[in-house]
Amino acid sequence: MPGFEFFGDLERKEVNDVLNTGVLMRYGFEGARDHYKAEELEQLISDRMNTNHTHLVSSGTAALTVALASAGVGAGDEVIMPMFTFVATFEAILSVGAIPVLANIDATLGLNATAVEKVITKRTKAIMPVHMCGAITDLAPLQELCKKHDLRLIEDACQAIGGTYNGKPLGTIGDVGCFSFDYVKTITCGEGGAIVTNNKELYTNAVYYSDHGHDHLGADRGKDKHPFLGYNYRISELHAAVGVAQFKQLDKFIEIQKTYFTIIEEALKSVVGLTFREIPEGGVQNYSFLSFFLPTKELTQKTHKALSEGGVDATFYWFDNNWHYHTKWEHLKELTTLGNVSKTIKDNLPDYSNYDYKASDEIISRTISCLIKLSWTEEEVNERAAKMVAILNGIV
Repeated sequence: MPGFEFFGDLERKEVNDVLNTGVLMRYGFEGARDHYKAEELEQLISDRMNTNHTHLVSSGTAALTVALASAGVGAGDEVIMPMFTFVATFEAILSVGAIPVLANIDATLGLNATAVEKVITKRTKAIMPVHMCGAITDLAPLQELCKKHDLRLIEDACQAIGGTYNGKPLGTIGDVGCFSFDYVKTITCGEGGAIVTNNKELYTNAVYYSDHGHDHLGADRGKDKHPFLGYNYRISELHAAVGVAQFKQLDKFIEIQKTYFTIIEEALKSVVGLTFREIPEGGVQNYSFLSFFLPTKELTQKTHKALSEGGVDATFYWFDNNWHYHTKWEHLKELTTLGNVSKTIKDNLPDYSNYDYKASDEIISRTISCLIKLSWTEEEVNERAAKMVAILNGIV
């Protein structure tokens, strides 16, 4: 999956273009250069995603934070998120003073609309589906809920760039979508992220908010007006330059992933009792992970251990993973922080110990995900698939 596996002359050329100007910041210094890598990457993303507006920021976490703030999510507002995601989803919601409300997932590994509706309250401001491991949350019923309850739909597509739903790129279906370009994503800037939207107001908010509130309307940055408070979530030209080279290879990366994914998937279909994550009708994944279910938690744990010991690397058992599942989120649930958090958050944070996690636990405890690497050869993939089948047949 990670784009860094193909890092080479294309990236070096784009980075050197920046170094030759001596200007590493995305804004200002117009007289010292004739190109702007951040703007170029934003246009590439807008064109590929068929969206009106793209704005780059410093990370995927920054993208989530800026998207929430741009959508007017703030102190005391509730944002519904899945129990299976990267910790950044939870962190971003807290960072704007809002309240993370957890909801159960289904066999898509994404938010279950029925579970979401049960936790909507008068304080709910947004639903944040997360397209985990390169595939799709079933968005249609979530869109209906947002329409019914007048909520924002904020897509966390940080792990799913290149996937689609009913012909539309993931990230472009909600009010605003977020991508991550960190070092282990399909497309990397080293560090970086992007916000995409067709809403001009949300876009303008994001541009201002991510650069200390600068309105960017004048020729002199020092004389910019500041319509509202903002922070620094800017991307640098160096990071954007890497992204330009990487993004131009996105279709190639996804095609490689699809080829290797399909080889392994076809081999695993012969394993009795093994099933695959559900892909909603109309959904096309980006093939960065292959996720499958085994009949029981015990068999899944035993299988994951056997795969690791058998030399099959890059497989993940999320149920006890420190970053991605609620079972290891004590520091988030208990607000273990360096300083005091606001009274609003303290007074409104749910008692997560009373949550009903059964539906999600039943799914994730039986889930193994296999990373699809770009750097494999087809021979290595076939050998890997055969080894996986042998190990699984010896257990299941």
